[in-house]
Amino acid sequence: MGLKALCLGLLCVLFVSHFYTPMPDNIEESWKIMALDAIAKTCTFTAMCFENMRIMRYEEFISMIFRLDYTQPLSDEYITVTDTTFVDIPVRLYLPKRKSETRRRAVIYFHGGGFCFGSSKQRAFDFLNRWTANTLDAVVVGVDYRLAPQHHFPAQFEDGLAAVKFFLLEKILTKYGVDPTRICISGDSSGGNLATAVTQQVQNDAEIKHKIKMQVLLYPGLQVTDSYLPSHRENEHGIVLTRDVAIKLVSLYFTKDEALPWAMRRNQHMPLESRHLFKFVNWSILLPEKYRKDYVYTEPILGGLSYSLPGLTDSRALPLLANDSQLQNLPLTYILTCQHDLLRDDGLMYVTRLRNVGVQVVHEHIEDGIHGALSFMTSPFYLRLGLRIRDMYVSWLDKNL
Repeated sequence: MGLKALCLGLLCVLFVSHFYTPMPDNIEESWKIMALDAIAKTCTFTAMCFENMRIMRYEEFISMIFRLDYTQPLSDEYITVTDTTFVDIPVRLYLPKRKSETRRRAVIYFHGGGFCFGSSKQRAFDFLNRWTANTLDAVVVGVDYRLAPQHHFPAQFEDGLAAVKFFLLEKILTKYGVDPTRICISGDSSGGNLATAVTQQVQNDAEIKHKIKMQVLLYPGLQVTDSYLPSHRENEHGIVLTRDVAIKLVSLYFTKDEALPWAMRRNQHMPLESRHLFKFVNWSILLPEKYRKDYVYTEPILGGLSYSLPGLTDSRALPLLANDSQLQNLPLTYILTCQHDLLRDDGLMYVTRLRNVGVQVVHEHIEDGIHGALSFMTSPFYLRLGLRIRDMYVSWLDKNL
């Protein structure tokens, strides 16, 4: 009995030491967030063990868990919900039932999930898009782009762009009763990356007649050119999203080759010919002083990979690399960043770059925010933080779209 108790005690100590992340003092519902973080890290640990034992790949295990949370397209008394396709791209469509004297606003939403996981069918995103459609009396489209690593970049971008271009066709806007002057593209995390890249493409393509009125980027990931920003250092073992997990997921976006995450962890992954891009992500210039703190800027080391991945220098994959002329045509932009988030500095730098070229930007920073908060809006994992961000997002859309 004593030996069993000792073994159990040692197992508990091992569990706590491996999965416990100290919570910042300003975190709301800290015990709940601590539990969610432990669950996320336990899933990651299990997935890595299975991968090392060659039972299944990391992303296969995590995807299996995500799929348990998928919902059916259930309509209610206010919204008709259907799963359909836009030029073979799966989308979930939310159409208000009440009659409207005028054409409606529209929101196109790209879900997060590190390019590898998730769907608009997830309970949280279905809840968010349904809430948006009902509150705004708007048409909402959730885009289910192809996922890595079965499909590497640029598949996700191409799917997102194809779905948006299809929706912007005159006959489609007329079919759904959408006002072509009141369309927004939104996204969170990796979905924020796709929303950013697609908006850049649409606004700069002279052949696309109807343009986007605004874009909303919720804690977006916009670059991997420098994988050692201040927010990466502060949140290396962060809540829900750690630096190692982020590097693994973004690497799978480009390739299954293990050489890329190895080089990225050392900030040595950029190709030799990419030095001219560093000015677009130089945090020592682009970050506000309060976030630079006393960190010392060091350029990434070039040529750590034995081969060059074109996606690493492509602004369609890393939209913070877009030059100023590409940014000048962008619409009104809302960017939300979270303090305790590995991706915080991507959004902060994009705010600076857009303002530098004259784009109107509204920036809101959540001092007690964590990455992926919008994924925790439904029982049993709901957080008041997720609902607060939802309300900030929808309220801003209602006033400005």
